[in-house]
Amino acid sequence: MKKPSQGQTQAQPTGLQQLVERDRDHNCGGFGVHHVCVKVDAVARLPTRFGDFQIVAFWNNRDNKEHIALVHGDVIGASDVPTRLHSECLTGDALGSLRCDCRDQLEAALRALASMERGVLLYLRQEGRGIGLVNKVRAYALQEQGLDTVDANRALGFRDDERDYAIAAHMLQSLGVRSIQLMTNNPDKIRQLEQHGITVSGRLPHVMAPNEHNRFYLETKAARSGHFIDLDETERLPEQDDPVIVEGEPKG
Repeated sequence: MKKPSQGQTQAQPTGLQQLVERDRDHNCGGFGVHHVCVKVDAVARLPTRFGDFQIVAFWNNRDNKEHIALVHGDVIGASDVPTRLHSECLTGDALGSLRCDCRDQLEAALRALASMERGVLLYLRQEGRGIGLVNKVRAYALQEQGLDTVDANRALGFRDDERDYAIAAHMLQSLGVRSIQLMTNNPDKIRQLEQHGITVSGRLPHVMAPNEHNRFYLETKAARSGHFIDLDETERLPEQDDPVIVEGEPKG
């Protein structure tokens, strides 16, 4: 085996790679009522059709699920980082379902973040708003019998939305992000992140144009879940064509 020549040193990790070594023995009291603790486990480059990202894999002590972050640019120590929390949707993200707007939101977010100086997308393994894939299909069946998405969840014994963003809050803290501009229409995401100590300095609207299969679903999210969705103003995807608008951003 060839030995390193005298004076030759092994390359030191930089940027996000340093977080892997930092978190190797990480163990904290955790976030939220379940004391969720996460640590950065691996980092690699991920070129995509939307742009170049680094993929950051996280371990956590709660659900044995593999949550990830897609990071564009330098976010460590940065403020007002454009950020999207995207919950896994197999039917939409991978299979192209028209019953939801998940794939449209995912692709628009990645495209927008890749065009900016920096940004983060957290891909959270919270299928079906936290009820899981099988229960989501059961909810679909109930919707075909006339229930809306909220009542279908309740009929199965769940809340409107079972997602918990404590893991997301810890992931953002682990990435060293100081504050974020959250790409969302969902006020509960803002509330939960702030509850867990994340500074949300602004909101980036993320409304997708509806189709004939998901219009009622989106109307229900607006009317019953309080999402900031105005379908009369979504003839196209503004995130793909227009400058980003940040609500609450200081003028001048």
